[in-house]
Amino acid sequence: MKVLIKNIKGLVQAGEGIPQVISGSKMKDLPIIHDAFLALEDGEVVAYGPMSDWEGISDWRDLEIIDGTEAYVFPCFIDSHTHTVFAKTREEEFVDRVKGLSYEEIALKGGGILNSARKLQEMTEDELFTSAQNRINKMRALGTGALEIKSGYGLSVESELKMLRVIKRLKESNPIPIKATFLGAHAFPTEFKENHRGYIDLIINEMLPQIEKEDLADYIDVFCERNYFSVDEMEEILLAGKKYGLKPKVHVNQFSAMGGVAKAVELGALSVDHLEELTDQDVHSLKNTSCIPVFLPGCSHFLSIPYGNAKLLMENDIPVALASDFNPGSTPNYNLFAIWSLACVKMKMTPEEAFNALTVNAAYAMDLSETHGKIFLGYRGGIVLTNEIPSFSYMPYSFGESHVQRIFNL
Repeated sequence: MKVLIKNIKGLVQAGEGIPQVISGSKMKDLPIIHDAFLALEDGEVVAYGPMSDWEGISDWRDLEIIDGTEAYVFPCFIDSHTHTVFAKTREEEFVDRVKGLSYEEIALKGGGILNSARKLQEMTEDELFTSAQNRINKMRALGTGALEIKSGYGLSVESELKMLRVIKRLKESNPIPIKATFLGAHAFPTEFKENHRGYIDLIINEMLPQIEKEDLADYIDVFCERNYFSVDEMEEILLAGKKYGLKPKVHVNQFSAMGGVAKAVELGALSVDHLEELTDQDVHSLKNTSCIPVFLPGCSHFLSIPYGNAKLLMENDIPVALASDFNPGSTPNYNLFAIWSLACVKMKMTPEEAFNALTVNAAYAMDLSETHGKIFLGYRGGIVLTNEIPSFSYMPYSFGESHVQRIFNL
């Protein structure tokens, strides 16, 4: 099957020389081909460019022609940080926060991550798979073309493995890349609240060997934060995970800066995620490294906590990525158009900077730089065709409107 989209108002993030990661001031630059065409054959990009370069189609059989007048075309978003597999929503905690309780206060009274863990332990693998697949279908319809999914709501050997097996099934059942992250170190279960050593031993000695045996994860994560896991505990768990072939992608600096960024970089983390709190030392630690910071403005919005200072990192020539943090407790949102808007409004990123953070740099944060995040000859990833819109910046500007007309290759 062949598809030709012609008269495209703007073909975004298309080119043969787009780098694997875009840093600092270069993030404000975004390639857009105006009055363009894009040709697909059996799901692969076979030609693109300005309409003035289009020489026509030699074989018109099995060809679908789409008029892209007043519409934009761009590569699907990449969501490098999600908790898409969970049991139940937690709107009762939302009401608690509206009434004045903080996220940490809710957690201390048995809510938060432990609440999700209790609910998940009661659900079967099939139930978890079905509910997660329904969420992924909605994510894809809104332009998400690859995603990472974490465990971390199991907090026991049986339930963490159950979550990771569900993610493995989702990988096999979906046409988009899905990466699995083992986040057994998301919180300490109630029975290990005063016995951190016992739970860490469980992670290292029982969970990790089985994860390797069943090939259940790509990455390992730790929630390094006060009242959760210390920097030393994070280091021990990440080092153990690396022995089993898992690359670190870690939660740091959500509520406090404890030195976790520098340690994560030292341990070879692919990304450090959250960074609502950021120190000069953190900025120094991230310079000239292969570790990419990932900001999660949906979490800041929902919890009413500070937004990460992405502009500070960009001023220091550091690349940044954006992700949804989709989860039932702190970010019940998977719409990356909304994340795009929040990054512009609350983090003062330009529409171009935020778009680079959701595509090229987000692909880097999932080890997908070779295949996703940009359109090129041979590209087989997802492609978004928008509705008719007046400009590129209209998409993050009109944050309550659906902009997707059609998705290709998903």
